Amino acid sequence: MHKMNYSHPIHINAVGSYQFITFRTKESLDSYLKKLYASKETEKIKQYKMDIHLDTSKKGALLYGSLLKEIKDYYLGYNENIFEIEALSIMPNHIHILLKQNDNLSNIVRILKGGSAHIINKSLGRHGSIWSRDYYDKAIRDEKHFQIIYKYIKYNAIKAGLDDAKDRFYGKYE
Repeated sequence: MHKMNYSHPIHINAVGSYQFITFRTKESLDSYLKKLYASKETEKIKQYKMDIHLDTSKKGALLYGSLLKEIKDYYLGYNENIFEIEALSIMPNHIHILLKQNDNLSNIVRILKGGSAHIINKSLGRHGSIWSRDYYDKAIRDEKHFQIIYKYIKYNAIKAGLDDAKDRFYGKYE
């Protein structure tokens, strides 16, 4: 079986900065996303197209009902010496987070993915990996960039037409 090589952006590990992080369920990977990974498009364009696709795709959509509150509670209850959540959108097959990075980025992502995977597996009676190995991160450049990302996260579920949009969002500045 031929294994595709995906190119991934370099992760910027900047303790003390704000980061926009997105990761998706492993089961959401389909032929469209595989083509995007292999394309010569810029990472920014790839991420934009992936987000639009994931917002409408039902593939890998596991995040509904009580899982929304459980994952939010887990993230918001985590030690602020590691990260501080500013905004969060839990979409059916991916998660967007704007946070202040207070520790190594790879450790933060491990905590976010690992803890939520445990919650999801337990709730759905599953086992094994939930999240795709990759993730997207973007260091926030300034206040304007922060506001753009915050609004994107806040309105993501609404723009996707999800009936439970208000349950999917958390923001410090609602």
